[in-house]
Amino acid sequence: MTTAVNEENFRDVRLKTVLGRLELIIDNENDRIGKDQMFDIKTSNAHKSRCLYELTMLCRDTGPDEFPTGFSSQMKFLKQKLLLNARKLEAHLNAVRTVTDILRTAAQENEGDGTYTQEQFRYAEI
Repeated sequence: MTTAVNEENFRDVRLKTVLGRLELIIDNENDRIGKDQMFDIKTSNAHKSRCLYELTMLCRDTGPDEFPTGFSSQMKFLKQKLLLNARKLEAHLNAVRTVTDILRTAAQENEGDGTYTQEQFRYAEI
């Protein structure tokens, strides 16, 4: 019995640690995305993915009714933060796509020498 209790306590400590680390990573990403040009989204995403993987491994054999009740409010707040994070990442990706399209269009227009390209000629209405 003592071993089972110790294992459960150890799992709870690990769960609390992973949830806390994940929350810090998400808070940092939510605060810096779109504001800090030096922010490394790729690294942040790798850390976030690692925490989510660890969380999955810790909870893989735990049914919903077996999940420690002390963590339910933390999980709800974390879910809200993840939803905000998803919206911020989507907005960031849309902004990156827009800038990329602008740069591509400018580069294409700059390459033109005032004559029609074969593609433009083929599709031009005469």
